[in-house]
Amino acid sequence: MPDGIDARHRIVIEAVQPELDCGRYAVKREVGDTLEVQADVFKEGHDAIAAAVRYRPEDEDEWMEARMRFLDNDRWAGSFPLTRNVRYLYTVTAWTDTFGTWASDLRKKYDAGQDVATELAEGVLLVQGAADRADGADRDRFRRLLSELQDAPTLAERVAAALDPELLHLVERWPDRWDLTEYARTLPVQVDRPAARFAAWYELFPRSASDDPARHGTFEDVIRKLPYVRDMGFDVLYLPPIHPIGLAHRKGKNNTLGAGPDQPGSPYAIGGPAGGHRDVHPELGTLEDFRRLVEAARKHGLEIAIDFAIQVSPDHPYARDHQGWFHVRPDGTIKHAENPPKKYQDIYPLNFYGGDWEGQWREWRDVVLFWIGQGVKAFRVDNPHTKPVQFWEWMIREVQRGHPDVLFLSEAFTRPKMMRALAKAGFSQSYTYFTWRNFKGEITEYLTELTQGPMKEYFRGNLWPNTPDILPEFLQRGGRPAFMIRAILAATLSSVYGIYSGFELCESTPLPGKEEYLDSEKYEIKAWDWERPGNIRPLVTRLNAVRRANPALHEYDNLRFFQADDDHVLFYGKMTADRTSLVFVAVNLDPFEAHEATLHFPLDQMGIGWDDPWEVEELLTGERHFWQGGRQHVRLEPGAPGRIFRIRAWRSSEQGFDYFMAATIV
Repeated sequence: MPDGIDARHRIVIEAVQPELDCGRYAVKREVGDTLEVQADVFKEGHDAIAAAVRYRPEDEDEWMEARMRFLDNDRWAGSFPLTRNVRYLYTVTAWTDTFGTWASDLRKKYDAGQDVATELAEGVLLVQGAADRADGADRDRFRRLLSELQDAPTLAERVAAALDPELLHLVERWPDRWDLTEYARTLPVQVDRPAARFAAWYELFPRSASDDPARHGTFEDVIRKLPYVRDMGFDVLYLPPIHPIGLAHRKGKNNTLGAGPDQPGSPYAIGGPAGGHRDVHPELGTLEDFRRLVEAARKHGLEIAIDFAIQVSPDHPYARDHQGWFHVRPDGTIKHAENPPKKYQDIYPLNFYGGDWEGQWREWRDVVLFWIGQGVKAFRVDNPHTKPVQFWEWMIREVQRGHPDVLFLSEAFTRPKMMRALAKAGFSQSYTYFTWRNFKGEITEYLTELTQGPMKEYFRGNLWPNTPDILPEFLQRGGRPAFMIRAILAATLSSVYGIYSGFELCESTPLPGKEEYLDSEKYEIKAWDWERPGNIRPLVTRLNAVRRANPALHEYDNLRFFQADDDHVLFYGKMTADRTSLVFVAVNLDPFEAHEATLHFPLDQMGIGWDDPWEVEELLTGERHFWQGGRQHVRLEPGAPGRIFRIRAWRSSEQGFDYFMAATIV
């Protein structure tokens, strides 16, 4: 026998999907999903084959099994439910269906008028073998069916007994798997809580929550702001770093040098006399105050997410106690962060491969675990692309083994391959290039890549129209309509999106020549006029209500683009698999001019005939239409740049119209 060959394992299993990088990384799903697994399964000759998906939660030892069904061309499919927030393992197995092969041959020979006495005798042995493997009530059923197979008075009755569907199903339950073959790899699927796929994030600087530029905000002030965030319909309140801020090289207004200690500095210059990453800035309050904020947010239906920024100020205790964690220059000084020509004199980056790299990695893991202990279950991670992918793969797995409900959002605006690698390494959600995609072709191409290509298995794009660092030119120049356009797109293209406070106020004053805010909140305390004239808070509130009320918008990979006969009008839709929720969106991408277009609705995908009437509710205006046919005309003004259509379909019948699609009223 050639080395390494087991002749029993003769079935070929290949092209298993989903499978990410040969099983090195986990694909992503959410609790309540069903994972469908497909594979090519075949062997030599003409024997029938049976196949199954084997699966188990990672923390359980017993494998479960779901039988696969034949599709075509040696392609098989099977599925299993994901009921727990934990990592699952799965693989594919197959074996020769000896009894099925025998039954098929028996039918063909008998129908051809051949003598099948010998075949029936072989069948008795196969059924007896299955009976020996069975137990309980199945064994008693086998005795009865075996008696019919052996003792029926006529050949026709014995053949009928052999081909009895009850017998076929019973033998299928107790198969002879003498040549059982298993796929070479066991594959992982990370099953997150539903908030990983569906949530609306709102970013707020706690120190500006006082609404007084002369007074530093506190956690208590943030608690008073919770109804404002809740009433807009957000799910997650995200806070930039809440830790002590360093004094050395503290940055002043608009990122200038030479700020005094009376200026607040950048919260990303973490660490000072009051402590480091496990402490809170004294002017915000205490750890107990923070825990009260987390609990108050929970009572308002909100979740608190905090920034996890792996960098320190020169005053951080780590810089004093762990110089080996940093890049030390020949003169003994620690090198500050820079992205030439930009300099960040108030921040030291970390050296992840220094002499004590293992101790440093454990410390960052323990920092995350510390904040989990304070009630935090969502972390927005600052610049993860400047740290090793290996570190994130290790750290996220370490955390999620004990806390599978913890989510990590990757803030990595960098090279596409690095963004994808970070998502594979375990990040639950990722920032995207949506921030800079403004035209029909580029939006369609990019969102199709995110939601319909291979990336959909592991990369959940969280769409942000703005951030404290980024005020895109589209928002600078497009006025209020630009903010409305980007809000509608972000809220409906993806099931996860976020905005930085000031967006709903249409704040658009740039630092001249830059995609940055003038007088950025990163370097000073702001006092926002939350009722500023021209704000789009009602639109944001309505968008979040629409998202919650329509299950099609809860899903990520069901986005599809459709034809609109104008290059400035983007038309797309989302549907649930059972078509009980159908939502279509048309957006004018031009903030300056009105545009008209014919929208081509995919009636075949909607389950509507060309002659069937259907009712449309426009969810932003409340208008209703009664339409027929797939081509409908819209005009979109800059002041009302979007339409969100919920389809309520009717079918023609002899008795009149039969309403067949339920719709939840927002």
